[in-house]
Formats: sequence, C-alpha cells, structure tokens
Amino acid sequence: MNINATLIGEAIWFGVFIWITMKYVWPPLAKAMADRQKLIADGLAAGERGKHELELAGKRSADALRDAKAKAAEIIAAAEKRGAQMVEEAKVTAKIEADKVVASAKAEIAQQVEQARAELRGRVADLAVAGAERILKREVDAKAHAEMLVALKQEL
Repeated sequence: MNINATLIGEAIWFGVFIWITMKYVWPPLAKAMADRQKLIADGLAAGERGKHELELAGKRSADALRDAKAKAAEIIAAAEKRGAQMVEEAKVTAKIEADKVVASAKAEIAQQVEQARAELRGRVADLAVAGAERILKREVDAKAHAEMLVALKQEL
C-alpha cells in the first residue's frame, strides 16, 4: 500500500465526512444550539423582568402601606376630633340642664316664698282681727271697728 494513495483516500473520505456533517448533522446541531441560546436568553430576560416586577411590587406595597398609615392617621384624628366634639356637646347639654334645674329651683323657691308671705299676711290679719275683737268686745260700737279691721286687713 502506498502512503500517498491512503492519504488521498483518507482526505477524500474526510471531505465526504465534512460534507455529510455540514449537510445533515451541523444544521440540527446549530438549530439546537440556537434554540438553547434563545431559551437561555429568554430565561435571563424573564429573570430580569421578574426582578424588575419584584422591585415594582415592593415599591407599590410600600406606597400602599404608606397610604394605609396616612388614612389610619386621618381616621384616628377624625375620631379624636369627634370625641372632643361629643365631650363639648355633653358639657353644653349638661350646662343647659343645670341652668334649667337652677331656674326651676329658683322659681319654686320664689313661689314658696310668695306662698309663705301670703300665709303670713293671712295669719297676721287673723291675729289683728282677733286682737281687735278682744278690744272691741270691751267697746260698744263693734260694727265700726269691724269695718276698720277689714280695711286694715286689706292693706296688709
């Protein structure tokens, strides 16, 4: 065997092998590598999108928490304000009721004083009449003295 013929045969077979590989093997391998590369790139992009969305979600949740705290503070302030307002209203109502009770008591006292004065006037008049009767029994003209006592009673 000749080394040149073997070398030429091997070169021909190697060329055929490269041609078959380029024609039938290389395109599916290149396609598989391109698909795998695309899949890896898509995965990395999805990871980046997920990371970005996670950051956005964190920011949104922080904003929502901040808004909720602000609303809670507003509600608490409104409740405290309403509580103070209710206390003030209760104070005003209690003051009005106290004034009514005091006015009623004063009116009742004035009425009782007036009633006591009228009763006292009546008793004084009765005492005056009784005293006058005793005096008049000793004197002769009882009719004239009775008229005088009635006039005196009316004055009192």
